[in-house]
Amino acid sequence: MKAEIRKTGVWVEETHSEGGRHISPPTRKAVAAAVIRNPHAGAYVEDLSGLMEIGAELGGLLGQKAVAALGIRPEQAESYGKAAMVGENGELEHAAALLHPKMGAPLRAAVEKGAALVPSSKKRGGMGQDLDVPLGHKDAAYVRSHFDGIEVRFNDAPRADEILVAIALTDSGRPLPRVGGLTAEEAEGKDGLR
Repeated sequence: MKAEIRKTGVWVEETHSEGGRHISPPTRKAVAAAVIRNPHAGAYVEDLSGLMEIGAELGGLLGQKAVAALGIRPEQAESYGKAAMVGENGELEHAAALLHPKMGAPLRAAVEKGAALVPSSKKRGGMGQDLDVPLGHKDAAYVRSHFDGIEVRFNDAPRADEILVAIALTDSGRPLPRVGGLTAEEAEGKDGLR
């Protein structure tokens, strides 16, 4: 693996009750994250292809870890999202290089489809700062019940020369969705929108 990983972490969040109502089955979100060395920290580098390759590696690795954490078959994943936070000596473009050109294909392979764009966020931050990972339905962007997010945080990352990278998946939408729109059951998943 080209990525120099210092640590990884995987979390599962289950919501059993919302608004005083029981949720059955509980809605579940998983996030898998890695803290990697930023090979370009502190210096401007024109060619970011190395980070793009690392993004591809992490898309598959973290996607598989999140699927395993939920204990589901890959095709049962309903939502996905990705995010990266560069330490103070990094650039936002380093996060973009990890997230955009090549991470999507291995993530889609890990969840067996994914017609919709993968929601993403990037930011610069320091140790212990929260990273928000946006979520959206993996096959149909118009499924409002799956607009959501999850936070991830390591108390010692990212250091100045590191990047925190995260992939999040769900096996359901938000608890008690009722803002209308296309439902997950109605989604065709052909154009990434409907």
